[in-house]
Amino acid sequence: MLRIAVCVSGGGTNLQAIIDAIAEGSISNAQIVKVISNKAGAYALERAKAAGIEAEAVTRADHPDKADFNAALLKAVDLAEADLVVLAGFLVVLDKAMIRKYSGRIINIHPSLIPSFCGAGMYGLKVHEAALARGVKVTGATVHFVDEGTDTGPIIMQKAVYVEESDTPEVLQKRVMEQAEWKILPAVIDGIANGRIPLQRGE
Repeated sequence: MLRIAVCVSGGGTNLQAIIDAIAEGSISNAQIVKVISNKAGAYALERAKAAGIEAEAVTRADHPDKADFNAALLKAVDLAEADLVVLAGFLVVLDKAMIRKYSGRIINIHPSLIPSFCGAGMYGLKVHEAALARGVKVTGATVHFVDEGTDTGPIIMQKAVYVEESDTPEVLQKRVMEQAEWKILPAVIDGIANGRIPLQRGE
């Protein structure tokens, strides 16, 4: 059984997609053992509690020192004894110590077709604003392993989504979530849980 820790910052729509996929059986041989948020008021924590999943907030308000915050976050992940760490809208740059300790066992969902519209400062609506400003006709989402760069780790799965003439960033964001993010993130987790996508084990 694959033990999953999910890190979130906001509403937790991708978290909900994972919870639903496990409940429906489209993700098998896996369970979410902990949800960790860097924001105490994140609705994602409520989603976790509603599903009976342990939820914890590790915030900069409680840990103003950056090194202290990074240590607390790593401790929260360690205590979950997770096989896989999923960054699902987690707006925190992970400390290198965590990336190294969990190398090959951290995945992230990004709302574009990497290498387009990614890297430092590219998150949330900013990604979709940039895509529309550039005039692309196709965008999408990417699940990738996390390395020490920003959105630079090996790509695992991508799904394309068409851009419509009338799209606003909000409308495009919703379509990318529904047609790509909520499909490929559960698919990747199921692939990992059932041995089709290999992880690098050990520290």
